[in-house]
Amino acid sequence: MIYGRMYGLPRWRFKSPFEELDRMRRQMDQLFEDLSGTRLRTLTRSGVFPAINLTEDKNNFYIRAELPGVQSEDLDIEATATAVAITGERKIPAAEEGARYHRREREAGRFSRIINLPSEINADQVKASLSNGILTVVVPKAEKAKPRQITVK
Repeated sequence: MIYGRMYGLPRWRFKSPFEELDRMRRQMDQLFEDLSGTRLRTLTRSGVFPAINLTEDKNNFYIRAELPGVQSEDLDIEATATAVAITGERKIPAAEEGARYHRREREAGRFSRIINLPSEINADQVKASLSNGILTVVVPKAEKAKPRQITVK
């Protein structure tokens, strides 16, 4: 390996087919940063919002979503036979006039998540609560989706 580097011999390693595309994307990002003086917005986004955990027990599914700063009146939750949709709006107070951002990672605006569930649910009995920025949705399983105890004779 060292011998190859010293004398310019080719390295024999597997190259990802997307390595060149990734290099070009980094160069384009740098070019846009140099032209505008700021990073592209897509680079600073933290990903899917809101972050969600989906768990289950014998009778229910539990959806827990992180929604800091979102009020309950800004949320809309809908349930179908096998999915729950969470839609809302995050409102962030505007900065003072003339304020200059050094970093802007918190975004305001509308969001929507659809959570597909692994079995049918009882959509009429879904309950939701919001406490300390955590939305908890309790989704009861349909009777036919619940496990049954079978006795052996």
